Amino acid sequence: MKNEIIIFEEDEIKLEVNLQDETVWLSQLQMAELFQKGRSTITWHINNIFKDGELEEEVVCQEFRHTTQHGAITNKQQTVTTILYSLDMILSVGYRVKSKRGISFRRWSSKILKEHLIKGYTENKPRLDYLEKTVKVKVKFK
Repeated sequence: MKNEIIIFEEDEIKLEVNLQDETVWLSQLQMAELFQKGRSTITWHINNIFKDGELEEEVVCQEFRHTTQHGAITNKQQTVTTILYSLDMILSVGYRVKSKRGISFRRWSSKILKEHLIKGYTENKPRLDYLEKTVKVKVKFK
């Protein structure tokens, strides 16, 4: 399932992401765009994350197939397989990459985590507005 989401607010980035199995999936190219680094830098961080045992490849990688126009033959389509990485990998790379965008990402993700820990939930107001839904919270005092 593809969906467009705003990844973080400080430097509003919109990426088309795959939402599947209750997580977000990005390719190395999308992570390079997100963190404003070259694809080879993202690959280097991913390899180190696996080497360090921080994440397991079988858990955070998934092959996605999609159809594209064949580059050499007119009116022919081909199936292309792309490896996508789950939110766990996106977060791990985001905490390793050195760039202004990486700093913004870390600040944003820390703010979201703190909000979730304090409130017990996190509200994505722009997304809720887009979906025309609201979150209703009932507070019970004893």
